[in-house]
Amino acid sequence: MDLAVANCPNQELALTNCLYVSPNTLAMLGGEVEVFGEVKGLIYTIRPAAAMADRAIGLNSIQRRILGVSSGEALSVAVFPARDSTPLSSATIEVNYVVVSKHRPGTTVDGKELSKLILARYAKQYVTTGQQMATEYQGLNLLLTVGSLESISDLKSDGGSSGDCRRGTLGPQTQLILAKAGGSPIVLTGLEDQSRKTIFKADFSFSEMGIGGLDKEFSDIFRRAFASRIFPAAVVKRLGVRHVKGMLLYGPPGTGKTLIARQIGQMLNGKEPKIVNGPEILSKFVGESEKNIRELFAEADAEMAERGDESDLHIIIFDEIDSVCKQRGSTNNGTGVGDTVVNQLLSKIDGVNALNNILLIGMTNRKDMIDDALLRPGRLEVHVEISLPDEAGRVQILNIHTKQMRDAKYMAAEVDLAQLAAETKNFSGAEIEGLVKSATSFAFARQVQVDNIKNVDVETLQVTRADFERALKEVRPAFGASTDDLDACARGGIVAYGPSLTNLMQSAMSLVGQLQTSERTALLSILLEGAPGAGKTALAATLALRSDFPFIKLLSPVALVGMGEAQKAHAIARIFDDAHKSPLSLIVLDELERLLEYVRIGPRFSNVVLQTLITCIKKVPRKSKLVVLATTSSASTLESLELLDAFNVTLHVPTLGHTEALTVLRELGIANIADVEPTLRTVTKGIPVKKLMLVVEMSLDTSGALHPARFATTLQETGLLD
Repeated sequence: MDLAVANCPNQELALTNCLYVSPNTLAMLGGEVEVFGEVKGLIYTIRPAAAMADRAIGLNSIQRRILGVSSGEALSVAVFPARDSTPLSSATIEVNYVVVSKHRPGTTVDGKELSKLILARYAKQYVTTGQQMATEYQGLNLLLTVGSLESISDLKSDGGSSGDCRRGTLGPQTQLILAKAGGSPIVLTGLEDQSRKTIFKADFSFSEMGIGGLDKEFSDIFRRAFASRIFPAAVVKRLGVRHVKGMLLYGPPGTGKTLIARQIGQMLNGKEPKIVNGPEILSKFVGESEKNIRELFAEADAEMAERGDESDLHIIIFDEIDSVCKQRGSTNNGTGVGDTVVNQLLSKIDGVNALNNILLIGMTNRKDMIDDALLRPGRLEVHVEISLPDEAGRVQILNIHTKQMRDAKYMAAEVDLAQLAAETKNFSGAEIEGLVKSATSFAFARQVQVDNIKNVDVETLQVTRADFERALKEVRPAFGASTDDLDACARGGIVAYGPSLTNLMQSAMSLVGQLQTSERTALLSILLEGAPGAGKTALAATLALRSDFPFIKLLSPVALVGMGEAQKAHAIARIFDDAHKSPLSLIVLDELERLLEYVRIGPRFSNVVLQTLITCIKKVPRKSKLVVLATTSSASTLESLELLDAFNVTLHVPTLGHTEALTVLRELGIANIADVEPTLRTVTKGIPVKKLMLVVEMSLDTSGALHPARFATTLQETGLLD
């Protein structure tokens, strides 16, 4: 039935949360005393009032605001069957003033009395999540906002709940959980017997907040940092525990540390979080840096002194915390500012007059640089590693970043996000966002011509699978595979010259495959040793590419040219540290003797680099699996340096005999092999495949055949022929 919107008959009825119609209209709706009516998804109790005109319905101002209607408008009302009522076991309700003013003083409200009044006044009435109601309490006009609800049918036999419901009816069986709304000056007392209180907003959603792939991390954060704050302060006090006052989010760049910290403040009922970047704290003036730290905690300090345990939670988000909280005594600038800043921060978090209403969230990708005293229990005690998302997490992140274009029908139906997630191994959240931007740019480019930028065809704009394929080639993950370097090492490919090479490659690939499927082994180190030019580097690069690991890095002597010993050791340790952050990693260490700066005169080598290599190669990853492929032309040298013992397996890369050399010539397409075969027979030593291919390249004539005399001369010049 369509009814005309009108005001409530009087102020007293306006505070009942009911809608009012004339007795005749109520009879037309099928009721005599009252009926349930569904209006725009909300269910209200409709009662008669003699002052109401026929075919009109009385609403208070809050009801009109929620329903988005004005006086005189038509409002559609549908009768809701009373038999479908859903009794509630618990209901969370936030309390605030109807008229909010910044200068209005705080008022103490007895939570027990208010709960009794609400259950009596709204008995057998429906409430819906997000619904607002006005009520009068001891001369105060209060606004009640309905939060999470649980129905009796949702309760399990063990007393837990199987889930929340959207709406239900209040009754004597309902446990009200009152909480003051964010920013409200109202102080609720007498709630010690509540089993919990709400510090989270009822409508927060990880997907709406743009966070994906971090379900486990959020679960850990909630359990450690927020679970105790849900219980009343008196209960926590009787347990003899203190709230967690600090957490550290650490992990690779782009994984969502700053995003998590920023969004935690949005999902909590409390003060607006203070966000500060580490370098902003520092000042050139004496004492100013410490003053800046104190000012961060000033508001929490004042409220704690005024309201005690009833104080709101104050969140301070500290980005790049490693920049100001370095190990004390590690800086040599003479000012000592860094040390005093750490001391000031420690005194505020865990000093004599430490605050209990704060939560400090620090973020860094260099946990090793932070002072140890700041990381112990009672301070930044919760350490949560925000690592690279797994495949399920990447699906969530892709869904978040493509939601708007999917809703607007700008993404082609052929784009399979699950398949895309499988192809984006080791992509961080930021890199997935960059991938979506890159794919969109290719879609834009198809619609815009450089010489005609005015005519843009918006109607046919589509982001297709081909756009994402091109974007995958353009956006490379920081923790991905160094395919360009590896392709350069194996530019000529691998020539299958015989069973010895086939068996060698099968053995290596079998070992790598066993590591992938093993539940016990997390580390495999393989050393490829052989004569110079035997093809060890090309073989290692080929094995790495065929492994299809998400993280592959090549460390060669060229990459360390110009570095000192300490720099080289740091670069090596950094690569291994990055490898441990990926589920599956492979590192190629090329020319170990050159990495060690080994020379025969002396002999001379870098002991710092040697000890770093031994330690890193033997270090077993905690949560990932690692393969180390190394090459050397002097296994005896590595044995004398005790580096050979660090490898699990040593495989010999052989040189070519006469038969293998002929096979290589055939594979290279040489037509006149018979002309050079007699010369090859005179070679008594093993032929490194790399040298043979060089000799062939230098001996070819214009027709593509080998020049026999030039072939023999080149063999002699390269030292293969006496």
